[in-house]
Amino acid sequence: MKPVYIINGFLESGKTEFITYTLSQPYFQIKGKTLLIVCEEGENEYDPILLKKSGTVMELIEDEEDFTADKLLELEKTHKPERIVIEYNGVWNCKDMKLPWHWQLEQQITMIDASTFQNYYTNMRSLLAEMLRKSELIIFNRCDGLNDQLGNFKRNVKAVNPQADVIFEDKDGEVNQILEEDLPYDLNQDIIKLDNEGYGIWYLDSMENLGRYIGKTIQFTAMVLRPKGAGDDYFVPGRMAMTCCADDMAFLGYVCKYDKSGELSNKDWVEVTATVAEEYWKDYNGEGPVLHAVSVTPTKKPKDDVISFN
Repeated sequence: MKPVYIINGFLESGKTEFITYTLSQPYFQIKGKTLLIVCEEGENEYDPILLKKSGTVMELIEDEEDFTADKLLELEKTHKPERIVIEYNGVWNCKDMKLPWHWQLEQQITMIDASTFQNYYTNMRSLLAEMLRKSELIIFNRCDGLNDQLGNFKRNVKAVNPQADVIFEDKDGEVNQILEEDLPYDLNQDIIKLDNEGYGIWYLDSMENLGRYIGKTIQFTAMVLRPKGAGDDYFVPGRMAMTCCADDMAFLGYVCKYDKSGELSNKDWVEVTATVAEEYWKDYNGEGPVLHAVSVTPTKKPKDDVISFN
């Protein structure tokens, strides 16, 4: 069986850049020839030096009527590749693709230019849906300035293919924004209860998306930290976190205004119920998350007192 990898997407969606990046990676410098079948020519071209270095031979099929099982079999016989990569034409219906019987589809990836997605989704939805339906991975690139739309983009894609992995990228690489629907807690609850996983995600998400939490009430188990010189009107509830290994530990917490802080001691364990605000705090050197305690009650040290981001 010949392994086949299909990269599809509309013109200028980033297919050539993605394949070029893949061919240039050390893990792709493997034995045997790669047959790259290109079904449309965009602005970017493949570097002949890279093709030679990666053992890749490129063939162009410009017309849809020429993309037949017989033609593909002819190319295989000519080049005798170990694997086949197909850069498919975005306006050719994937449903009509016919491959030789012994070509086995290993992976299908759809590339999407986020800046034009809404236009294609509105006007060419049926073609787009056929691309998405069998794709294991869907990559939205050029997401710069579109963070507020990414949640809607993901919902549109998941409606067609719920099993697909969806990645967003901007000019700096992968967008690590946590979408609201991916949060392990419900933002609409009267009290948002944070377990170990939830606390870590809430702490990180608050850095980037504090607006989601302003005015919300949260509840979590925390260890008390009373900074040196702190008065009786605030403390820092938080958790120790292992970010990569046992030697890399950090205390993660935001300041909490509480008029009975003087009754607390460092390393006490408490259950904190507090509302979230955005306020100036000197230690932040600006505005940031400030908690306003509703209640702070003693509790037992949790069995898993260290949270992990591994």
